[in-house]
Amino acid sequence: MKRIINNLAVFTEGTIGKTPIIFVHGFPYDHTMWDFQVNALKDNYYCITYDVRGLGESYVGDGQYTMEAYVQDLFSIITELNLDKPVLCGHSMGGYISFRAAEINQFKFSGFIFVDTKPSADDNAAKLKRAAAINQINTEGLAPFVEAFVKNTFSDISLNEKKELIEDTLKKSYKHNPIGVKGALIAMLSRTDTTNFLQKIKLPTLLIYGSFDTLTPPTLMREIAEKIPNSEFAVIPRAGHMSPLENPDNVNDLIKGFLERRII
Repeated sequence: MKRIINNLAVFTEGTIGKTPIIFVHGFPYDHTMWDFQVNALKDNYYCITYDVRGLGESYVGDGQYTMEAYVQDLFSIITELNLDKPVLCGHSMGGYISFRAAEINQFKFSGFIFVDTKPSADDNAAKLKRAAAINQINTEGLAPFVEAFVKNTFSDISLNEKKELIEDTLKKSYKHNPIGVKGALIAMLSRTDTTNFLQKIKLPTLLIYGSFDTLTPPTLMREIAEKIPNSEFAVIPRAGHMSPLENPDNVNDLIKGFLERRII
């Protein structure tokens, strides 16, 4: 079911009353990047996905977004749907939103799943790279930026063996409003560092990373997992930064096992 909450396109699957899971997508994607996970979990859980402000079917406006606004959007969905301590699952940019939401009030949730993401803020090099991306969109249009960025998030294995998946993902990203994409870049650039909060997480936590993820490499992310008490860490084979799309069966099995062991 689709509904509009705080100008956001929100989608629900499953039965109200079952354990809720909110999936927050990465950049520059939309809620459909979680389709494999929702289809696998909707019979036993209440699955909520949404398009982050400026992307997909959600409101674009002037593109002046911040990470704090993204987090408040997430909380507005929890309030409007009257969700009781949902599990929060965030990928990449969605993970940035999730880390900050946890820092603000972790006890609104029952557990966390962080997928191909990190808690650190942009360093100077990353800030300059985001600024260059905004300039590229302004001067060349959205398509060249999207093509290069999206392909870089997939492993070479997927680029060679899953061409239809890559093309479908690209087509969806090409449809975004350039103002919204630039707004998301600004929001990511504006985020704070939540690394020091990791040791304070008291809820069940699972971290998932693709074995060939060059943006958030597993070796670095294992160090992050070690800072979260009693967390679980898993590496997805044959996947890059887009592990939920590249190897959905493996990701789904990990999420199911985590939910059954640690949440239910």
